[in-house]
Amino acid sequence: MRTNPETSPRRLTLDGCVAQAMDGEGPEIVPYLPYILKDAWELGTLPGTVIDLVRRHLTDPARLRVLDLGCGKGAVSVRLAHELGCRCLGIDALAEFIAVAREKAAAFGVRRRCRFEVGDIRDRIRDLGRFDVTVLGAIGPVFGGYRATLDILAPHLGPDGLIVLDDGYLPDDSPHRHPLVVRRSELLGEIESAGMRLVEEVVVGAEAMQAMDEVMFRGVERRCRELIARHPDKRDLFEGYIRRQVEENDWLESRIVCAVMAIRKQ
Repeated sequence: MRTNPETSPRRLTLDGCVAQAMDGEGPEIVPYLPYILKDAWELGTLPGTVIDLVRRHLTDPARLRVLDLGCGKGAVSVRLAHELGCRCLGIDALAEFIAVAREKAAAFGVRRRCRFEVGDIRDRIRDLGRFDVTVLGAIGPVFGGYRATLDILAPHLGPDGLIVLDDGYLPDDSPHRHPLVVRRSELLGEIESAGMRLVEEVVVGAEAMQAMDEVMFRGVERRCRELIARHPDKRDLFEGYIRRQVEENDWLESRIVCAVMAIRKQ
């Protein structure tokens, strides 16, 4: 789920962060995620939406340097480099995902413009320089709440740089409550308190979200069933993951507003 609580009470392990971002209940699922998500290249964020935002808010795309944090299998970075000619650095915790990202970069002819690394973005961010675009594609509260996240990213953003955040929020008038999802007014308040502003928001409609979830879920369920056949002693783990996907998809499709947001400094 695209979630971002205000505070993080403790630092999760790296596997804990991965499980949270991929809607798992605990780190036990992490070794199996590359197989469970084998059928999907785009793991949440739509590359086309990010490309459109970059085109609308930044000039001379070919000169841009892009940082893709929690890049998954590299779909956003590879497509940005291929369509805009920019240079991208993608970092993800799963070596299997990075291997796919490198293969895709070669297949799209952008291997020289895309660099992919395995690492913990919470530690790696400290050693990085400045970028024109930083992408946080539905990775959850890895850095903590919105204010904490933006404070961490601000020193690594160029003067006219853009943060592209794929996340979700509850409408202010929603009767629903979720422990990890804030209301829109809270989100905007956190952005403002970090000295930044929302310059554009692209909402993913419920029908589009449902269509994407359905395609993803079919692959996830099939792979989980295959794993149950191979590892019957872990049936509860894989069936629990399937149930979790159903629950999260219901929230995303009917209660939460999913959006890709372009944010920059005031």
